[in-house]
Amino acid sequence: MTCPSSLHRPEAVVELGSLVRSDRVVGQFSRFVFVGGVSSAVYALLYWLLNGLGDVPANVVGSVISSMLANEMHRRISFHAGQYVGFWTAQWEGGALAALGLIATSLALSWFNAVADDPAVLTEILVIGLVTATIGTLRFIALRWVFRPRPA
Repeated sequence: MTCPSSLHRPEAVVELGSLVRSDRVVGQFSRFVFVGGVSSAVYALLYWLLNGLGDVPANVVGSVISSMLANEMHRRISFHAGQYVGFWTAQWEGGALAALGLIATSLALSWFNAVADDPAVLTEILVIGLVTATIGTLRFIALRWVFRPRPA
C-alpha cells in the first residue's frame, strides 16, 4: 500500500501552481518569462543559422519570426486572451512593441560591433539578450496594462 503521506501534495506546491496558472500579475509574468525564453531560444537559433548573411539581416529575420511566435504565445498562454484578442490584433500590438525592440537591438548590435574587435556570435547574442530582457520587461508592462483585453 502506498504511504498516505506520499499522496499529499504540500500546500506550497499547490499554491504556486495555482498562482502560475492565475491571471494575477505574478502568474502572467511567470508565463511571460517562459514564453520569452522559448522565443529567445528560437531567435538565438535563427541568428546563429543566418549569421552568414550578416549581423543585422540575421537580427531582423530572427526578430520577426521569434516575435510573431512570441505574440501568439503571449496571446494564448501568458495572458489567456485567445477569446478576446484575435491573431492579427495580437500581431499588430505585439509587433509594434517588437519593432521598437528590433530598433533597440539593431542599434546595440551595431554599436557593439563598432567598439568590439571581431566579437564572437555568442557574445553578440548575449548583448542582444540583455537589450531584449530590458525591452521585454517594458513590453510586459504595455501588454498587461495598456493593451489588455477587455471582455465584451
